[in-house]
Amino acid sequence: MEKPKRNRILKALKITVITFCTLLLMMFLFPIVFPGKIAQEVKTFANQKLDGELNFSEAQLSFFNHFPSLTLTLKDFKLNGSAPYKNETLISANEIAFGINVKSLIFDSQVKIDKIFLSNALMNVRVNEKGEANYNVYVSEDEKPSESNSNTSLKLEKIDIRNSHLVYNDQSTKILIDAKGFNYVGKGDLDQSVFDIYTEAEIDSLNFTYDQKAYLLNKKIKADLITKINTTSLAFVFQQNNLKINKLPVQFTGKFDFLKNGYDMDFKIDSHDSRLNDFFTALPPEYVTWLEKTKVKGSTSLALSLKGQYIASQQKSPDLQFNMKIRDGQIEYKNAPFPVSNIFLNFDTKLPGLNPDRVEVKLDSLFFNVGKDYLKAIVNSKGLQKPQVNANVQASLDLKKLDQAFGFENMTLQGLLKMNVKANGTYDKAKSIFPVTKGTVSMKGVTIQTQYYPHPIQNINLLASISNGNGTFKESKLVINPASFVFEGNPFYLKASFQDFDDVAYDVKAKGTVDVAKVYKVFALQGLNVTGYVKADVAFQGKQSDAMKGNYAKLHNSGTLELKKIKTTSEYLPKPFMIDEGLFTFNQDKMNFSNFLASYGKSDFKMSGYLQNVINFVLSEKAVLKGKFNLVSDYINVDEFMSNVAASPTSSTAPTSGTASKTTETGVVIIPPNFDLQFIANAAKVDFNELNLKNAKGDLSIAQGKMTLKNTGFNIIDCPVNMDIVYGSETPTKAFFDFKVKAENFDIKRAYNEIKMFHDMASAAESAQGKVSLDYKVGGKLDGNMQPIYPSLVGGGTLSVKEVKMKGFRMFGAVSDKTHTNAIRNPDVTKVDIKTTIKNNIITIERFKFKFAGFRPRIEGTTSFDGQLNIKMRLGLPPLGIIGIPLTVTGTKDAPKVKLGKKGEDIEEKEYTDTPALTTPAATPESAPAKP
Repeated sequence: MEKPKRNRILKALKITVITFCTLLLMMFLFPIVFPGKIAQEVKTFANQKLDGELNFSEAQLSFFNHFPSLTLTLKDFKLNGSAPYKNETLISANEIAFGINVKSLIFDSQVKIDKIFLSNALMNVRVNEKGEANYNVYVSEDEKPSESNSNTSLKLEKIDIRNSHLVYNDQSTKILIDAKGFNYVGKGDLDQSVFDIYTEAEIDSLNFTYDQKAYLLNKKIKADLITKINTTSLAFVFQQNNLKINKLPVQFTGKFDFLKNGYDMDFKIDSHDSRLNDFFTALPPEYVTWLEKTKVKGSTSLALSLKGQYIASQQKSPDLQFNMKIRDGQIEYKNAPFPVSNIFLNFDTKLPGLNPDRVEVKLDSLFFNVGKDYLKAIVNSKGLQKPQVNANVQASLDLKKLDQAFGFENMTLQGLLKMNVKANGTYDKAKSIFPVTKGTVSMKGVTIQTQYYPHPIQNINLLASISNGNGTFKESKLVINPASFVFEGNPFYLKASFQDFDDVAYDVKAKGTVDVAKVYKVFALQGLNVTGYVKADVAFQGKQSDAMKGNYAKLHNSGTLELKKIKTTSEYLPKPFMIDEGLFTFNQDKMNFSNFLASYGKSDFKMSGYLQNVINFVLSEKAVLKGKFNLVSDYINVDEFMSNVAASPTSSTAPTSGTASKTTETGVVIIPPNFDLQFIANAAKVDFNELNLKNAKGDLSIAQGKMTLKNTGFNIIDCPVNMDIVYGSETPTKAFFDFKVKAENFDIKRAYNEIKMFHDMASAAESAQGKVSLDYKVGGKLDGNMQPIYPSLVGGGTLSVKEVKMKGFRMFGAVSDKTHTNAIRNPDVTKVDIKTTIKNNIITIERFKFKFAGFRPRIEGTTSFDGQLNIKMRLGLPPLGIIGIPLTVTGTKDAPKVKLGKKGEDIEEKEYTDTPALTTPAATPESAPAKP
């Protein structure tokens, strides 16, 4: 019996060995038998299915690269993206392998790719502001050619990515994801229209940025996900998604649908009853470094939801809600003598429609101890414009103990802080409503030292109280008695009280020196470049109503304020205004100053004079700041005062061809509405829109949102010019003006060569020579580039031609050709007054006569700013002009048409309609400037 049994074993062993050898032989033979077929089929498939440049160094077919799958491996793989990113990399990898279905290859002679293996790859996904993505490289069934010679198909069951780098940069949603050490395995029937994909993913370092603000930095991620995907409706359902952000466990569920014009989302992120220590591991790196030196105890629960539709065209945004709880928390940094203990937190916030004005914050309770010290707070608020507040904050803290317990690594604190503030009600400035409030804040012996500056702010002492008994502005009272500190050896002292916020009664005394630049360095505030030095010794006492009514005898304002190298910013100006030096003296309602030196961009100013109603202006948004100055400048660049609003590209007001060109609006010069300022100005040089003015003098006033220049004189190309201007800004991209100008002996040739505006608007004057005088008035609107909107212009005046050689004017050339009279081609014109009016984009030329070479022409008619002509002309023949030839000139200034007779062609008027829109309507060809 043993012999038959042994034979059976040997037989089975032989069969096993033969089978194994056969399989092994087939695994070696397959790459030899099928390499050309598979490589050719994959290449054909790639050419038909990929809309992107594909490159690799070599191809290898093997069972052993990703055993037991038969794979075609492409070395040094690179695939460029789809338009508009065809020249940029979408995927590059040391190798990419395509898993081949062996059964289909043998029995159906088809190459079916059911797996993709990617290693050491860069996946660079990009989406521009228009939503155009670089990953649309796969040609769908609807887009492929009707005839195909490929027997290759893509029906994925597995995607395997190892040790790769994923970048997702979506400028349309302002999302940037950077994942390094990206490892991903996804399985499912990916060729179905609806399928579940089972995912395991690990990321060594994840950065998540939204709108240039980092929310996650260098985080380790581990995920186990189940996602249902509907490729027909582009819907994603996140059924089971267990994540770990460093050590913090997170559950992520929800759905995401692509709509025709946006997205529909419902995301929920939860971390329930987790360790407080694990929560800190999910914060940015600086907190992780701090955590290594800190003992953290307690539990926390987090919940974040984002639900609703995002449709930009309809201004729809989802609702955001965040909730956080901490129980039995304790933080102890480096064996501090007292830990922060008994930490208790209930925090909930809502942001409906992602609208900050509707924000709701509910700090139901915050409490902690530092030894016997404590902080406890309840704060509920709703809205920002008219916030509803219910708050109760109490604290008694030794700041040195607090600093030691928390371990503020970039700051050292010491001193005592006490606070007891209660407030309940609504703040509504328009209705003079203020929350019922009672509170005090005191600081004693406080010192603040940061790593950003070597010296501390010392001896900070503050005793402040605020009260409001019945919820009105009238009953509000703020007292600071006193506030003081020492910085860089310079003491500063402030004592102030403010009562009745409807009619503020103020009593302020301040004395001391502050180096503003160094103070800002202490706190290292990003985005601010603040410099300057302030030395104050002032006392202000009075009532706001007395300042408004002119009861200056009841005001007691005095003292001096010295400023040096102070940068000030304003919403009206794109650049900072630098006060290089200024000494201000206060006397009742006036602030006098002399030797005031300032600069703005390249412009410089030296002023003396006074400001009036300063205190009222500071206390009230409606108050008007008055003043009178003498202003002297070596150079003023008006272009630097443009508001630089962020505007969408719009059509230029002066297209040079038949279509409007695209430009970006720079904004108009904004005139503040609450200024009443008078200037007597002298400027050696002024640049504006490429106009170079010299020796500018005049009276300038700014009042009621308008700037008025009267009796203004300057020289341009050595021609004396006098003008009056009224200018006002309506919106950041629209303004109005009224302009009167009188110029004598204006050199046409120099104007064409040296003044860009004249060069552009009078291109036909290229060959003209001579001098003219101008007496003209025109008014209208300016667009977001400070260019005139031509259909809005209304005005008229006289152009006096003294002695001009009109060489190269196409209209006279066309008349010369029609009448076979060469003397008319380049006439010399002397002593002619040409009167014109402007309205609805039409320039009307009143009848005028002149004579040259024995001819006596008479001209009248209309032309438009886009160059259309309707000119009637009578050419009086020598010697006396009694006999004349009637002519009409139509067409355009570039292609005039001359015919005999009196009947012309009317030019269509373009009536301007002023709209209250916030941006200037895009200019159209009819608003192009004339080029006579």
